[in-house]
Amino acid sequence: MKQQTKIALFFLLINTGIFAQKIDTDSLLIKTNYEINTTKNYPRAIKIASLGIKLAPNYLDFHLALGRAYIITKQVDSARYYLNHVIDKDPKYKEAFLYLTKLEIEENNSENAIITVNKAIIIYPEDKDFELLKLQVIYSQNNYEKNIEYLESLVGKYPENSKLKQQLVELKTKTNSNRVGINYNNTSFSRNAVGPWHLIGFQYIRERRLISFIAQINYAERYSFQYKNSGIQYEFETYFKNNKKSYSYVDIAYSYDENVFPKLRLAYSYFYSFNKGWEADAGIRYSKTTTFNFHAGVFGIGKYVGAYWLNLKSYFQSFESKTYSAFTATARYYLDTKYDYLTAFAGYGTSPDERITLGQFDQRLAFNSYRVGAGYYKLFGTHYATGLQASYNRQEYKLNTFQNEYNLFVSLQYKF
Repeated sequence: MKQQTKIALFFLLINTGIFAQKIDTDSLLIKTNYEINTTKNYPRAIKIASLGIKLAPNYLDFHLALGRAYIITKQVDSARYYLNHVIDKDPKYKEAFLYLTKLEIEENNSENAIITVNKAIIIYPEDKDFELLKLQVIYSQNNYEKNIEYLESLVGKYPENSKLKQQLVELKTKTNSNRVGINYNNTSFSRNAVGPWHLIGFQYIRERRLISFIAQINYAERYSFQYKNSGIQYEFETYFKNNKKSYSYVDIAYSYDENVFPKLRLAYSYFYSFNKGWEADAGIRYSKTTTFNFHAGVFGIGKYVGAYWLNLKSYFQSFESKTYSAFTATARYYLDTKYDYLTAFAGYGTSPDERITLGQFDQRLAFNSYRVGAGYYKLFGTHYATGLQASYNRQEYKLNTFQNEYNLFVSLQYKF
């Protein structure tokens, strides 16, 4: 009887120890996730998770938490190690596949990302999360045909998903879009007998996957002290892809009427896309009138943050052995398609990309200019792209003397 009592007591102590360890490790895991999700104290979370792994090396939740903490702290190799460890030990651990795939997408490692997400889809063939992640990976590879093919399969599988349908339409129209349009800009002034200015543009736009063309005729009328100047400008623009990471912009404009337009305008910019939504550009601008030639260097940096596009552009312009600078900051918030967005901008100085004031470029370049504006662009149905934009410019026209300028811009395009 005494022997049986000793055996029972022995097993009771063992079970109590195991239970206590379970309580301790569970508490550590709760504390780890608390530090990650609530306090955002990632170094502390890493220490607690590492302790949990020492106490319970087979407790995979600690490895997952450690992988998450390393993702957030940008320790990519360590994050990969712990997330892959979870997948190796438990190939059905869904969260590990999700975090690892997202990590590879963020790191622009499409090869690893597609391998990981394909493994997950084999295990979870009906899981929409992994299918949408795979769509992200394919999109990042810039493979147009493969992207279209996979999107079509998803639209067939989820016909009720309007967002996927819109993505498919956007992708197709991006490469096969034709548009004709008209835009109008009205500028009024606070000075008596100056203005209004009218600028009308008629355009044809042809977009294809690798190259886009824009042909435009601009007509301007300017009233000042009972005089009217008017003229026509012929303009041609193109955007074309250089490779997967870069594209170029070229603009050529010519006018016989140099009172309102430069005789010749040339522009070129080179755009390069970096990882994580960053883009930079550098270019040159040249304008020729009967009297003057203008040269400018252009530098810009942009960033996509979710539905936002942020951009800062700077101009350095040479005129009569002096250099003048101008800056423009722009923000856009995209709603449904690339034709639906809100925009706001602010700037200083006169830039060679401001078409409204190009005819007075030499008169404005050396003076201060402060401008702000906002606009709303909307696609109605599948054919009509519209835009409305207003801006205000505080313009110095002689030393320490300013005028107020109010611009209203409207546009209408028909897509076919």
